[in-house]
Amino acid sequence: MTRSRSVGLLGAQSPPRVRVAPSSRANSWEDVADLVGAYGLTLDPWQEDVLRAALGERSGGRWAVRQVGLSTPRQNGKTMLIVARVLAGLLLFDEQTIIVSAHRQDTARETFFRLVSIIEDNPSLLERVDFIARSEMREYIRMKSGQEVRFKARGKHTIRGFSCDCLMLDEAQSLSAESWAAILPTMSARPNPQVWLLGTPPVDGDEDGEVFRRIRSACIARKEPRLAYLEWSADPSDDFDDPETWAKANPAFGTRLSEEAVATERASMSDDQFALERLGIWPESGATSAPPAVRLDLWRDLTIPAAPGSWPLAAVGLDMDAQGRLWTAVAAHAPAPGVHVEVLPNDIMAAGSEAAVRWLAQRCRRRPVVIPADSGADVLRAPLLAKGIKVYALNAAEQSAASASLAQAIRDGEVTHLADPVLDEQVRSAPREDTKTGWRVGRAGESLSAPLLAVMCARFGAVRWSPRKSHSGSARRGGRVVT
Repeated sequence: MTRSRSVGLLGAQSPPRVRVAPSSRANSWEDVADLVGAYGLTLDPWQEDVLRAALGERSGGRWAVRQVGLSTPRQNGKTMLIVARVLAGLLLFDEQTIIVSAHRQDTARETFFRLVSIIEDNPSLLERVDFIARSEMREYIRMKSGQEVRFKARGKHTIRGFSCDCLMLDEAQSLSAESWAAILPTMSARPNPQVWLLGTPPVDGDEDGEVFRRIRSACIARKEPRLAYLEWSADPSDDFDDPETWAKANPAFGTRLSEEAVATERASMSDDQFALERLGIWPESGATSAPPAVRLDLWRDLTIPAAPGSWPLAAVGLDMDAQGRLWTAVAAHAPAPGVHVEVLPNDIMAAGSEAAVRWLAQRCRRRPVVIPADSGADVLRAPLLAKGIKVYALNAAEQSAASASLAQAIRDGEVTHLADPVLDEQVRSAPREDTKTGWRVGRAGESLSAPLLAVMCARFGAVRWSPRKSHSGSARRGGRVVT
């Protein structure tokens, strides 16, 4: 049962939980509000606040914010905010190319038709338009000045042709890392670009939500001064049945979004669904751990009973857990492009660091040993180097690269491993940890993900520093690469 409040209960017009925006010398938001108001589009105070956060200017007229993030539940008015920013780009900011992109074509078309409706309702605006293309998948508006607005859907694969002055990415919770990696270089070539990411919280574990998660995390942590982020959401501890909670998370509550409509959603959704879809609560905001670094179901599909003797040892990875236990993983070259990985029994290294160095020196020779630079296992680097072993200590950027490479190889089926309950538990619990360069396998639990980090290091050493050729001297017993 929900508890009814007064008829005049309205949605919060300021972000109740997160608002991050840099200070600026000047701001164009009032000009934008006046402009679109003259064409019949009256902005809500919350929409004006988003513009205020996004449109600050530095000296020389450059944007103080290069990337804008907005998270708010559906049906609150993001589409009209996009339309307002597009009109401002055309009529105030002299932006030559503007692109509106959405995960689905029908979402992009909805924004297109909203903009066309405003144009056709205002003769003074319509006379500035040269051509409107309405064919599905080819929607665009060309002004007589030569400026263009294009509307695109994002596919699953790398996107080309997104170079523009302003890019509005709707449904940002479904923006893939591949698309984002293709977009950023083209935007960087523009003199004063701005990218907007507008969406709802991504589903927990959805890999396509990782870009939006990183933008949010970077803003909250104040890691990047030229980002802005605003979020309308409830707190996980709020009463989900209370209309005041609904109003807190939905700025259009009581106007475009009725209490009756939300009550109907509450009755038909689970708590988790309602928290995500209507209250804007990000999955990790109420959780004790970050999203998993590697999908356990894909990992288990890659189990094999034994490693053939023809697969030569290629690299060794090391990591140390909070208890000071050294974990060792080995990687072997399987048929290209595959790499086989194993975690060795922990008792192999239990005799102490001197014994561990002797054991590694006997087996590695010209094979690389790879260690996270921030690991306690780094104490072995100097004695191993003294014995002529090639040792690589991965910095944060290299750990990000190694983590992403491992996750991609697992998705592509290019990794094999033996059945190992300890390692399976690590895959299940090891979180993603955001970094300035992306993400890496984080540290969590009693063993702090050490076995999985050792595997990550071993595989990275095999593909980066170990040529794919036969090696001598690697022992084979019991179906393992080494013992």
